Amino acid sequence: MGGVSVGVLDHFNIRTRNLAETVRFYEDVLGLEKGARPNFAFPGAWMYSEGKPVVHLVDISPTSEPQKPDSGVVHHVAFVSRGFDGMKQRLASKGMKFDSRQVPGGDLWQIFVHDPNGVMIELNYEAAKEQGAAPAEMAGDIGRQ
Repeated sequence: MGGVSVGVLDHFNIRTRNLAETVRFYEDVLGLEKGARPNFAFPGAWMYSEGKPVVHLVDISPTSEPQKPDSGVVHHVAFVSRGFDGMKQRLASKGMKFDSRQVPGGDLWQIFVHDPNGVMIELNYEAAKEQGAAPAEMAGDIGRQ
């Protein structure tokens, strides 16, 4: 495609009736920071990671729009992350249910956790840059097409 690229993920947007709880999750659990947001005509928040607004939240509680129960047809949203063991400890200390696994072949470690709206968040860690014991490969992931 000669110089054409869609680039990297910029942000994802969640429409929520639980704005305060969702902001708390992304701040307290994942460590993002609530930051500057344009003066839109509707309430919400932008959550930043490493100076970039990667999660946009829209508060739909003032509207009649129903809260969707999860991610809809979007199965999950993934971040390239650092500090695998630290994140596992952080999630455990906050009582969050999560799943950690190794991608078949061992190059990538992952953590999966759900936000208050049921959105599955996938955190990806480059194994060569991480310390500690590797998580198990999930048998159901190996050899599936």
